[in-house]
Amino acid sequence: MEASSLGVEAHAQGVDSAVNVAKLVSLAFVMVAGPQILTAIFLATTPKWRRDSASFVGGAALSITTVASLAFVLGTGASHQGASNNTLDIVILVLLLSAAVHKFLTRKQSEPPQWMGKLESATPGRAFKLGFLLLGVFPSDILTAVAVGGYAVSHHDSWWAIVPFVLMTLLLLALPALLLMVFGAKAQALMPKARDWMSANSWVISEIVLGMFIALTISSL
Repeated sequence: MEASSLGVEAHAQGVDSAVNVAKLVSLAFVMVAGPQILTAIFLATTPKWRRDSASFVGGAALSITTVASLAFVLGTGASHQGASNNTLDIVILVLLLSAAVHKFLTRKQSEPPQWMGKLESATPGRAFKLGFLLLGVFPSDILTAVAVGGYAVSHHDSWWAIVPFVLMTLLLLALPALLLMVFGAKAQALMPKARDWMSANSWVISEIVLGMFIALTISSL
């Protein structure tokens, strides 16, 4: 009977962990909404798009992983020093609300015009730097990545719970280049339309995802 009870408990913990990972993965859409995905689309239309896109995603991988991991380590330290799960959830809630406000206030500034001219002659180093800065220094992305690391801690998940979030973010950033590899000229013809649509509507998607995550965080308090 005791072994059966332990098995049920372990199964429940596994389900909870999977649900938490799914929640974190949804925040990948917030990470790329705005100049991040627009830059990825633009780089996919340059003459050396394979090289430029790979460098951009590489820079993003380094910054996202670093920020989310630091938040996880700091959150773990705070938890060991006596910070309650409710305290961590409140901090996460503040971060998410701040990210939502920033996305709303900058909704009409999603395209970075001062960069677009330079991207046509992008070097691997410049593309890598853009990926690192846009995904690691951009205010809403910092807030979101920190919230992801803190959320994993407050729900007693391991560092590995962050990995699917990072991978989904990178997949979304690589999507324009992947579509070009698969569909060629057909995908290239759709890129300008995709860029215009994302420029006008990406902030709405971001706000919806943040709103859902904010509601879930409030419900766990």
